[in-house]
Amino acid sequence: MRKLEGLEPEKVFRYFEELSAIPRGSGNEAAVSRYCMEFARERGLSACQDESNNVIITKEATPGYEDAPGVILQGHLDMVCEKEADCTIDFKKDGLRLATDGDFVYAEGTTLGGDDGIAVAMALAILDDDTLEHPKLECVFTTEEETGLYGAEALDVSHLTGKRLINIDSEEEGIFTVSCAGGMESDCVLPVEYEEIGGCWYTVSVEGLQGGHSGSDIHKERGNSNILMGRLLCFLDESVNFRLGGLAGGLMDNAIPRSTKACLCVQEEDAEALEERLSYLEHVYREEFAASDPGVTIRVEREGKKSAQALTPKSAALLLLLLHMVPNGVIKNSMDMEGLVQTSLNLGILKLDEDAAHLIFSVRSSVESEKAELGSRLRHITEFLGGAYTQKGDYPGWAYRQDSPLRDTMSAVFERMYGKKPLVLAIHAGLECGFFSGKIEGLDCVSIGPDLYDVHTTRERLSISSTKRVYEFIVEVLKELKQA
Repeated sequence: MRKLEGLEPEKVFRYFEELSAIPRGSGNEAAVSRYCMEFARERGLSACQDESNNVIITKEATPGYEDAPGVILQGHLDMVCEKEADCTIDFKKDGLRLATDGDFVYAEGTTLGGDDGIAVAMALAILDDDTLEHPKLECVFTTEEETGLYGAEALDVSHLTGKRLINIDSEEEGIFTVSCAGGMESDCVLPVEYEEIGGCWYTVSVEGLQGGHSGSDIHKERGNSNILMGRLLCFLDESVNFRLGGLAGGLMDNAIPRSTKACLCVQEEDAEALEERLSYLEHVYREEFAASDPGVTIRVEREGKKSAQALTPKSAALLLLLLHMVPNGVIKNSMDMEGLVQTSLNLGILKLDEDAAHLIFSVRSSVESEKAELGSRLRHITEFLGGAYTQKGDYPGWAYRQDSPLRDTMSAVFERMYGKKPLVLAIHAGLECGFFSGKIEGLDCVSIGPDLYDVHTTRERLSISSTKRVYEFIVEVLKELKQA
């Protein structure tokens, strides 16, 4: 028996469960891309797949809609792969362990991938239903959205004829997203050197944080475990003679990290001071983050005496300075739209390997010059300390369109079905609509989606009832789009 059997809409949840059985982390979408191509082949639908594993499936208009302009339904195939420390799932080869709890679908021990598997599932359900009325449909499933929108950037849109696009990658029912921020990944690399050190070794962890999406949750001021670990190390450095042997936190640049670990070495006479200072700092963190992260913890595990590699004092000093000085979080709020973050960055990945320390940020802004300025700040401090700075995955923002017949039609349908007006908003997170609107002249875009909570975390869950309502809404909008 399927885990989601009996949920409505039946086809939507059936396809979501089939997608969830296929490993589809960013950069590992070949299998799920083949699944979509096979879906199209079995139903006699026209489909194409490119070198980036993007897929376009086309279904011709139903009778009476032949003269209506085509509609693009769009979502992405990949998901953020986060898991609990004790979870044994291998995201490269294992599917998810789906479960339900009341109105919610979730995955045991991992992210759910509702962002954005539910979009693909909805589109497949529409393609598989010959009873629906609609214009020509072009369902576009892109790859590597979560790591920089690389699939959308690479997509050849000459295969597309539609001028109206419904993106199903938003996470709150009743909100029409009509503009978004641009972004990029910024990598700060600082060379390091090691030497053999003997002493009493500890594993110190900052954990128990909420985490979240670095775009949609950045304004909630949740603790970033990488930043808090940098603060911890600098705090210790003021009074304890320690050596740093290892450092790792976060898995994705666009997820606010929940846990960071460091390996520290002290001499026996400094062990008590280290433990006392960390106990004091934990108390400080719990007071400061009582509202946003009440579970924040500094875990201290004594590993015993041994000899191992640690950073040289000079390398450690430079790294601690970099960690202490880099900006993080909300940089500026919009003065034009109340409640909208304009510019931010998130230190999503922190790692120390045999040659260098790596600090990897997700930088976002709806103002291109401010995004460039943040990159410049990171570059200057990194290069001043002897490191190297690179940036990639630079994607454009999506500008608000004053005249939007698609938005008007969708709003009218929403009011008829829900008895109220939708909220029309801009968001700080990135959406692929920026690439599509930049490539297709005159494209009219709106982004919607069902209620998803705590995306990019292991607490991610999808509302079953909201999924049903949003699916029925999309079906009704397609029926309504008979005219130009």
